Amino acid sequence: MKVRTRYAPSPTGFQHIGGIRTALYAYLFAKQNNGDLILRIEDTDRTRFVEGAEEYITESLDWLNIQCDEGSLYGGEFGPYRQSERKDLYRQYAEFMIENGTAYYAFDTSEELDVIREKDPNFKYGVNSRIGLNNSLSLSAEDTKAKVEAGDYVIRIKVPAGETVVVKDQVRGVVEFASEEIDDKILLKSDGMPTYHLANVVDDHLMQITHVIRGEEWLPSTPLHVLLYRSLGWENTMPQFAHLPLLMNPGGKGKLSKRSGDRLGFPVFPLAWQHPTEDKNSNGYREMGFLPQAFVNFLAFLGWNPGTEQEIFDMQALINAFSIENVSKSGAQFDFDKAKWFNQQYILQMNAKDFAKAVMPFAPEAQKDFPIEKLVPIAEMLKERTVLLPDFWEQATYFFNQPEEYDQKTVKKKWKDDNKDRLRALKTEIEAIETFDSASVENCIKSYIEDNSYSFGDILLPVRLMLTGVKGGPSVFDIAEVLGKQECLNRMDLAFERFEQMIG
Repeated sequence: MKVRTRYAPSPTGFQHIGGIRTALYAYLFAKQNNGDLILRIEDTDRTRFVEGAEEYITESLDWLNIQCDEGSLYGGEFGPYRQSERKDLYRQYAEFMIENGTAYYAFDTSEELDVIREKDPNFKYGVNSRIGLNNSLSLSAEDTKAKVEAGDYVIRIKVPAGETVVVKDQVRGVVEFASEEIDDKILLKSDGMPTYHLANVVDDHLMQITHVIRGEEWLPSTPLHVLLYRSLGWENTMPQFAHLPLLMNPGGKGKLSKRSGDRLGFPVFPLAWQHPTEDKNSNGYREMGFLPQAFVNFLAFLGWNPGTEQEIFDMQALINAFSIENVSKSGAQFDFDKAKWFNQQYILQMNAKDFAKAVMPFAPEAQKDFPIEKLVPIAEMLKERTVLLPDFWEQATYFFNQPEEYDQKTVKKKWKDDNKDRLRALKTEIEAIETFDSASVENCIKSYIEDNSYSFGDILLPVRLMLTGVKGGPSVFDIAEVLGKQECLNRMDLAFERFEQMIG
């Protein structure tokens, strides 16, 4: 049978990177096995639906190049792929379970159940309590029929008593659950909409899902799903389960949260978002200047490792190396510094032209239309100094604007009377350069220093300050070539004037 995995998020909020990691692992597993990844939107909870959340999910997957084979935007023979568009098919399965005695009608109001929970905080609607409650198991056939015809009811699964439900998990091995600890969960709500549990199982079966890869938080629900497969007669086609470890806060205490990210200065969402109706928003990794391929590499290592020392994997290499067996059982600590390290490694691998294209979306307004071909030599110089893409523009300021400030400490140290004359004389030498490129500038300045037995530090550092305003950076000769001869001379003249003012 062809491997079919699915990513089934709910559009009740904007997708956390934990969800995106789930999608990535499902994608890697599917592609390694020549299978398909299905995107299914589980939107049965209409009260918590957030406008734009579904589009956010697909945009996030597109940015990270996690390619779905089926879904609302991709087509496929097993649609519709939004659960709200499949509403009519779920009732028949709930009623089938009523007929075979594995589900029942329940008429308890939420208010009645709230009163019971106030008296007993440990109350479970299940094996040990259902006979004393308002449902078809405790009422006569006549009363049940009348209440069903009145229409105000839910359908609950009838969890068997005295059983050990076995879940075989590809990450955690065999996990056993006592049936008395499993609630008789609602399958069909009073408005006719299915709950997550029924819709999830029905859709996985009808869409021929072979492997369910999802977060650890769904493990406690899995014995219920095993019972549903059995009750619906699908036990022999039940998918294999793999429950992924939680993403933990830095330091390992607590599940990774937006609150922790805000406090420590990093987002927990792939893309930035603004809530459509509430005063809530968040930055995203795309907007911070992460490369998608670097972020994918980082995400893959949050809960999985290849068993080798290798850390840099492009998507195809991840597909080749990924295995469920190497997914950790314990929570994965989030490390923002490691995320930045991955980004820097990918930047270093880029050629200058691709890097120049990557930084353009972060350009200041004045440089939005700067020609790529002119940006390439600057990109080549600053690539090694860039961790996040916006860093490039912070460092590249002096390529586009004359310095407004100069490193004052260095100016005071180097702008001495004897050195002033040497630098003015050097300007005359630079004016005489015919072919103004990096090599010629280097030859001119170094020859001038050596011929006059000057200190390189006394000459080169002030020249760098004159051209850039700062004392560090790429080769000053390469900078001079990009600026051009006349601009270099203009900046030297400006610096002579400003240095005098600074020294007083």
